[in-house]
Amino acid sequence: MKTLTRFTIAAAFIATLSGSAFASPETFVIDGTHTFPRFSYNHFGFTKQLSRFNKTVGKIVLDKDAKTGSVDVTIDMKSVDTGYDVFNGYIQGEDFFDTEKYPTATFKSTKVHFDGDKPVTVDGDLTIKGVSKPVTLAIDSFQLMAHPMLKRNAIGANASAKVKRTDFNAGKYAPYVGDDVTIDIAVEAIKE
Repeated sequence: MKTLTRFTIAAAFIATLSGSAFASPETFVIDGTHTFPRFSYNHFGFTKQLSRFNKTVGKIVLDKDAKTGSVDVTIDMKSVDTGYDVFNGYIQGEDFFDTEKYPTATFKSTKVHFDGDKPVTVDGDLTIKGVSKPVTLAIDSFQLMAHPMLKRNAIGANASAKVKRTDFNAGKYAPYVGDDVTIDIAVEAIKE
């Protein structure tokens, strides 16, 4: 009987260890109806202009127990929305996004940093116009919970980073039109 009890305790202990040590990562698919990368910049010292992209796809992988993850996002640069159709077309030209040659921009993570069980920053490579630069996204808010309507796990986050548009060969009118660009992304993703 003692042998059976020891075996049961050992089996329970091993199951507990393997459950946490070998927890599988969860994959979340970006919800394009609730994910909008935005960018803002100084316009001739008059105002801060704010625009967004309307089409974004990608996946986020998260393993809270192992404190690892990855982010892979693709933005349709032709979906830029400045609030003015004429400028939408202008900003897609060669001096800025050059969407005929480079219709997408991507962010691919290299490392996700955690504080406790929540991600706080994501290091990765941002590629715009064929130019890749290392960028760190600071996560301002993060939530993982069951989606109240879909009844599946979902994540949501707001993250931001600063880049220089001249680094991506999109620097026309700099410095009069600000070279510093703030990127903000509100992202929601649903578990596969």
